[in-house]
Amino acid sequence: MGLSLEEVGERVGCAKSYLWAVESGKRPPPSAEVIRGLEKALGFDAGELMELAEWDRAGTGVRRTVESLRSRDRAARSLARLLAAKGEGGSLDALYRSGALRTMIERLSPGAPEVVPLASEIPLINSVTAGYPADFTDLDYPARVADEYVRAPDVRDPDAFAARVVGDSMSPEYREGDIVVFSPAVEVRSGMDCFVRLEPDHETTFKRVFFETGEDGAEVIRICPINAAYPEMAVDRERVAGLYAGVSVIRPIRVDDRGHGSMAKR
Repeated sequence: MGLSLEEVGERVGCAKSYLWAVESGKRPPPSAEVIRGLEKALGFDAGELMELAEWDRAGTGVRRTVESLRSRDRAARSLARLLAAKGEGGSLDALYRSGALRTMIERLSPGAPEVVPLASEIPLINSVTAGYPADFTDLDYPARVADEYVRAPDVRDPDAFAARVVGDSMSPEYREGDIVVFSPAVEVRSGMDCFVRLEPDHETTFKRVFFETGEDGAEVIRICPINAAYPEMAVDRERVAGLYAGVSVIRPIRVDDRGHGSMAKR
């Protein structure tokens, strides 16, 4: 407006030095009378500067709380828009995988524990032999389709599958009847317990695998049982058609002869 502090002070009825102290933050907001004079002198709407002065007087703690509530309100609106987009052809799963959904939830509730998604249904496709390789079939079902499904809340791979253990070559860590969930998304490393599919006959087995190099320099996969009563085997890498890491075990609780239960293990 081209006004000096002195000219503003004359219009409001206070000293130039006082206005300078308020303007520079060295003094708290002035009285309501001075604030109304400043609104009129500087062309503000009635109550506009008063609201700012009340906000400044509120104190750091109150301002922080209000700002947090405002931020949560904005996040809630953003989350509502994201979820509305799902109804227009979007995918809630895609939002979760992208991290956008988690970001919105974190903004709504800072410091909240990790959100545990609902357990997805994992197809139980057949049995896997924990012994010698045996014929295996997924019964020609399409991917992710089966007659029976299991749930594993900690497994988020949409391509995960499960198989029931047959035999005792992986005991004592795994028992016959255990259901092991395998995840194609997990990088297989030496020493992991894996679902192994072998060519040329599509044989499968459940074993602990180790990656080694043969005498001729070719890559060899050593397929080892945990139960020492069973022999290990080594195969050329080319023979392995599929190698999938076990990521979860589902085990029923069994009651022994003394009436004591054994804990289910995941």
